[in-house]
Amino acid sequence: MKEIKVFRDPLYGYVKVEEELIWKLIQTKELQRLRRIHQLGGSFVVYHTAEHSRFSHSLGVYEVARRILYEVEAIRVTLTKEERLITECAALLHDIGHGPYSHSFEIAFETNHELNSIKIILDKNTEVHQILEKYKPGFSEKVANVINKKCYKDVCESDLCNHHIMNSIISSQLDADRLDYLQRDAYNSGVSYGEIDLERLLRSFLIVNNKIAFKFTSMHAIEDYLLSRYHMYWQVYYHPVGISYEIILLNIFKRIKELINNQFKFKSDVSIFQKIIKNNISINLYLDLDEPFIISKIKEWRNEEDIILVDLCNRYINRHLFKYLSCYSNEMLDQKFQDLNSIFKKYNINTNFYLHKDTIVKEAYNYYNDETITNGPILLYIDNELVEITEVSHIVKGIMGVGAKTDYKIYYPEEFIKKMNKEDQKIIAKILN
Repeated sequence: MKEIKVFRDPLYGYVKVEEELIWKLIQTKELQRLRRIHQLGGSFVVYHTAEHSRFSHSLGVYEVARRILYEVEAIRVTLTKEERLITECAALLHDIGHGPYSHSFEIAFETNHELNSIKIILDKNTEVHQILEKYKPGFSEKVANVINKKCYKDVCESDLCNHHIMNSIISSQLDADRLDYLQRDAYNSGVSYGEIDLERLLRSFLIVNNKIAFKFTSMHAIEDYLLSRYHMYWQVYYHPVGISYEIILLNIFKRIKELINNQFKFKSDVSIFQKIIKNNISINLYLDLDEPFIISKIKEWRNEEDIILVDLCNRYINRHLFKYLSCYSNEMLDQKFQDLNSIFKKYNINTNFYLHKDTIVKEAYNYYNDETITNGPILLYIDNELVEITEVSHIVKGIMGVGAKTDYKIYYPEEFIKKMNKEDQKIIAKILN
């Protein structure tokens, strides 16, 4: 372009756009839709400033990828100009298929945002596809293949093909996606867990044997990154209040699905959800789904004749969340859940929607030996050899040795218990202790 376009950004100062193709993609209705989808799902009910969008994250991933592609000399000279542009497009568009309240929506309606991203890029009716194809026929498929962790070429017979490098920049243990969302989510949540030394990490990228590796001297910055990622998951992404909010939203979707399958007579229009359930929704109709649309539907559903749906929708709108009980083992979780379940059923409480057990297992770092997939190992370059980080880092080796942290919780509506008789309240009080 004749001039560099910029977006002000709290993390990077500016997100810089030098390619006309990138600028045109940013203007598409498909990417602009991401302004209307929260990046952090239910976490904003815990961290009140975490209102940032998938759009701001997408720009951030693009900017980190752009810096990797052009500021890391080893990558800049290895990839061709076209390969760098394909990777920039993939970084910008990697989340374009996210639905409203992404993860709850995906679980309830069995959708997949990565597959939807690819469909949107390849669908001939989308602005994104048309712009990519106008730039060069077949370009949309090349971009989609990078997001889909495939070779961007139709035929790849060489071990020296650069698609592994391109894929790793977009999706790996240490990629542009993670480098942006950890910082952005921490910044907007007001926590310090996600702070990482991005400048040091950018200076550490290498290409060895056609794989992305890192300088040995960057090991401490990578250790800090892994620990920051671990703490962000437990302190922000897995916060129990945020999960309670997600559970209520998930149960709303589950109830809608159940009522539709049972031929319930709705006052409001649920035709789009009928199509989603039947997996008969077009890309254009899917792109009409955003969070303002879902909020408007939830408000409408408060006037339906189904008591459970009305209650869940009111809880969601007014932030009347479930309480939670922490357990210390799977056996304890199952026993307490069974005990609460039997008492709740005495009062005809539908425990499919009002009693939820949740198990979270998370490791600070884990990998598979196949470097071509998303969570292959982080490689350091030491004495002309590639070494997996656990072989030289006592910190990473230590946190792997401890194993995964597991969290067991039961979520329940506290006010239901207050309406039970005194004897059952006493029994539940013992269960909750």
